[in-house]
Amino acid sequence: MGHREDLLEGAKRCLLEKGFLRTTARDIVKESGTNLASIGYHYGSKAELLVQAYISLIEGVGERFDPGLGGNVTQPPGSLERFQEVWASIIRTVPESRPIWLLTFELMFQDERLEEVRKLLAEAQRGGRAGLTAMFSGIPEDDLDQEAIETEGRLYQTLLNGLMVQWLFDPGSATTAEQLTEGLRRMMAQAAEN
Repeated sequence: MGHREDLLEGAKRCLLEKGFLRTTARDIVKESGTNLASIGYHYGSKAELLVQAYISLIEGVGERFDPGLGGNVTQPPGSLERFQEVWASIIRTVPESRPIWLLTFELMFQDERLEEVRKLLAEAQRGGRAGLTAMFSGIPEDDLDQEAIETEGRLYQTLLNGLMVQWLFDPGSATTAEQLTEGLRRMMAQAAEN
């Protein structure tokens, strides 16, 4: 690997061990075996490097969400069964991805001290909405229309964030894929009656 990749991998390890706020440039350099000047040269700033490392970590989690990666998608897109299948796949990743979700919530609750970082992360969320929409709909991300991403994607992202709070806080009482699906089924039934 070159310095750029070494820095990224070192920054990911630091984020998982120390979190965003406690990771210093010197920590990253020590972990990556590079030098301080290489951070600026390759990434512009420590903040940009940490954001790229965080995005890489989240993308890895997102890839593990997708039940289709192993050819395990058995239910048709748009069905309640697919809804449950995807949520079950997402929930299965929680134990291994717990440190990344804790890091996510650390970043969510920062104020203007991390304004530059928050802007970069807001942009990354747009991509996350597209990825979630693709998993549930079965439509490749590149073929999704913007309205689907901005409506369905936002719904899935909102559910995901709430679900992760539950699983991080108290896994024993957190909502299951089956409960989430049954709740949606009941809402749909009530809407059909009205």
